[in-house]
Amino acid sequence: MPPVYAIASNIVSGLGLDTEAHWQAIAQGRIAIKKFEDRSLSSTPFWASMLAPGQWQAISNQTAGNAALTPFEQMAAFSIKKALSTLDEPIDLNKTAFILSTTKGNIELLGKVPDERLLLHHSAKQIAAHTGIGGKTIVASHACVSGIVALQYGMRLLQSGRFKHAIVTGCDRFSKFVLNGFQSFQAISDEPCRPFDADRKGINLGEAAATIVLSAHQQGGNDIQLVAGATSNDANHISGPSRTGEELAMAINRAMIEADIAPARIGMVSAHGTATVYNDEMESKAFDLAGLLHAPVHSFKGYVGHTLGAAGVLESIVTIESLKHQMLVPSSGYENLGVPKPVNVSRKFEPASFGYALKTASGFGGCNAVAIWKKP
Repeated sequence: MPPVYAIASNIVSGLGLDTEAHWQAIAQGRIAIKKFEDRSLSSTPFWASMLAPGQWQAISNQTAGNAALTPFEQMAAFSIKKALSTLDEPIDLNKTAFILSTTKGNIELLGKVPDERLLLHHSAKQIAAHTGIGGKTIVASHACVSGIVALQYGMRLLQSGRFKHAIVTGCDRFSKFVLNGFQSFQAISDEPCRPFDADRKGINLGEAAATIVLSAHQQGGNDIQLVAGATSNDANHISGPSRTGEELAMAINRAMIEADIAPARIGMVSAHGTATVYNDEMESKAFDLAGLLHAPVHSFKGYVGHTLGAAGVLESIVTIESLKHQMLVPSSGYENLGVPKPVNVSRKFEPASFGYALKTASGFGGCNAVAIWKKP
């Protein structure tokens, strides 16, 4: 299949307003997860990652003049503009596809605005209009695999020859609606989350927007290639993952077949790693079944929490940067192995030589998604 490259990116989260700020935060061991006591969001204290007032002001300043945009849409538009500003050469936005990945969009505005304003395709069109994207507009809303599914869709569009560029943006805001939902599952940790650790207690939620510009052509010699992707479903439970990991392993194996590589070629795995008991157990079993126990594994959720529809795109950008810099990302919060299979969890920010990296995601409904990235 024709190659597809990531030629630009941006991340907006509590760690910063661009990709470089996030890479520096990793190098310095900084996380954005903090303790909050806000009774407008929860009757009890909670740990989460949210944008600071100064960051919101920067976003508002850049998107000023378009009162039609909600805060969620402002975040996405800001991220797109920042990503486009880093391109070596401008692209024709009228011939560019736009794919929005989100799980809830403007759901916190339910009952406050007309119902049409809550429709995700309406938000996608608003964001595209504000940023000047004139091509096809698509929404990927498939639980927490949305970002990886959106990237796969963008890759397929470019491989089909229908577009030369695709902008993939994942975005979700922190809200009482989502926090209360996860609290009802008793899935929220009362400390910074610890993926794959023996003492993990659950997830922290986060808000973020992240953008990757995909292209059928390289702009620079260090552009990272998206070479394969696959999805599967556990058919197990609406909120609990497979107990065996076979279905995620199936998606991993299908992606490796598409990439035409053996498991030994995978030099790093960016896991979903929510720090819940069952997700991390399932992933460890899937990595074992797929022959990936040798590969250094990390979860980025210890830095910015679970950012829902943004997670797959945001964590793919960290994977891209790892390939560019040839550095492994430590899994923040990890101390002692707490999963049934001996996954090789990264503890240090250290150099390594690897050509392929694999990104996984899993979500409610039993969905799984995998993407494989390559350093040309």
